[in-house]
Amino acid sequence: MSLFNFWKKEETLFDENITIEETRFVVLDTETTGFDYENDRILCIGALALQNGTIAIQNSFEVYLQQDHYDKSTAQIHGILRDFVLKRPTEMEALEQFLVFLGDSIIIAHHTIFDVTMINKALERNNLPQLTNKTLDTAYLYKRTLIKSHLFERKDHYTLDDLADKFDISKKDRHTALGDAYITAIAFLKIVKKLREKKEINLNDLFK
Repeated sequence: MSLFNFWKKEETLFDENITIEETRFVVLDTETTGFDYENDRILCIGALALQNGTIAIQNSFEVYLQQDHYDKSTAQIHGILRDFVLKRPTEMEALEQFLVFLGDSIIIAHHTIFDVTMINKALERNNLPQLTNKTLDTAYLYKRTLIKSHLFERKDHYTLDDLADKFDISKKDRHTALGDAYITAIAFLKIVKKLREKKEINLNDLFK
């Protein structure tokens, strides 16, 4: 899909019988200079294609952006240093590459609103329209797998670490964009499996 036609695509209408397996998802994570939507910037975008219950490692996306914003406190977490020797595209170039990879796929992320808003703010700075892709949030979907009981204390927020611990997912590459996308992708597959233990579900059911 060309960038010119990216926002021309029609909104996807889901057939009630469509399967989750035949749908292409893009699992997204961004590493940023901080959590301020207006003032912070994206350092790295990591994404994986997920289809047919398979994480397509060979079809992954990772780009480190050229940037002037820097915060030593967050660099300690994600390890992306300003002087790291790497040829980096401009924000506009990185966005163009990501949009081509994304296409009309459904976006999956953990606390999706943060990653999508950071992408949308970058698009806005470059005079481009916002994303129109449908989104799913593993933080919300995970809550749907939990037993509703007064004997079980549910948290308001579940971190990606919580899901990794729950599903015994390695955190070796935690706090890298592609590493976190991979953890999120595995968590999503395990969540879908648990939801199916309760009843048969289709793609539409994930958005309820």
